[in-house]
Amino acid sequence: MNASELPQRLAWIAVDWGSSNLRAWGLDRHDQVIAQASSDKGMLSLKANEYEAELLRLVGAWLPATDQTDVMVCGMAGARQGWLEAAYLPVPTRLDQLSQGAVMPTLAGSQLRVHLLPGLSQTRSAATHFDVMRGEETQLAGLVADTADFSGLACLPGTHAKWASLEAGAVTGFATYLTGELYQLLANKSVLQHSIGSDDLQDPACREAFISAVNEVKAAPESFSSRLFGLRAQDLLDSRLPSGKTRGAVLAARLSGLAIGLELAGACRERPTEQPITVIGNQALCHRYTLALNAIGYQTQHLDGDDAVLAGLRLANRAPKY
Repeated sequence: MNASELPQRLAWIAVDWGSSNLRAWGLDRHDQVIAQASSDKGMLSLKANEYEAELLRLVGAWLPATDQTDVMVCGMAGARQGWLEAAYLPVPTRLDQLSQGAVMPTLAGSQLRVHLLPGLSQTRSAATHFDVMRGEETQLAGLVADTADFSGLACLPGTHAKWASLEAGAVTGFATYLTGELYQLLANKSVLQHSIGSDDLQDPACREAFISAVNEVKAAPESFSSRLFGLRAQDLLDSRLPSGKTRGAVLAARLSGLAIGLELAGACRERPTEQPITVIGNQALCHRYTLALNAIGYQTQHLDGDDAVLAGLRLANRAPKY
């Protein structure tokens, strides 16, 4: 599309603003993407008085000369340490009503009308514990955008993986697992740093090591810590392991399998295997979780993370605000 046509066709802007990155999409009145841009200026790299300027720098060329443009924003922009706090909505929460908890920061200029979406919170009860999410709720909203009464279990892998239970389009409960962060700490800061390389699950040896580890710790979660040290001992003693980079790759795959397997032992503890699980996120990480879930008997379906967040922002923009 010719850049000069954008201001005439632009209807609103969707934004995913996290701690490390900023992504924006320009959409027309049919909710079709007509422009997109990204920046490495996440919330943590900016001061409070710089948010509006950075957003305008990214999308300013899209804007009409006179009309005010709505901007629907999810992610850390609505966190307490972000642009303006959009208070967490307590579960159960219908995902088609997220915009009712949105807040609008005061802007210096008049070109934009910014709506910051809230996250979700959960307090402790007999069945749940304290937990929060911010950003993932919009991806979950993307899951229900075309199926308003969706019910099921969704997994959003990441540094802090989220597992959410949905009933008739509402999040009824969720749990966060620090699996990605735990892996990085163990691989880079523990005694295992001397043994762990970079894995590749396309390699048959890595894939076998990963799946085997998932099954082992899923069957006996209490053995997790012992099996971790076993990785170091295996590196020192197991003559069957390949040499060189492949050795570190196989041990990395096994560490990943142990960490994810421990997560699945908790997240899937009472989940019947005949009920499929929706995995939302990037292709590579979702493939890893799919392998693990399939190994312990679950079927999965995958929803791309970018597609999910855009669908969720579309749903929020269509819904009544406040």
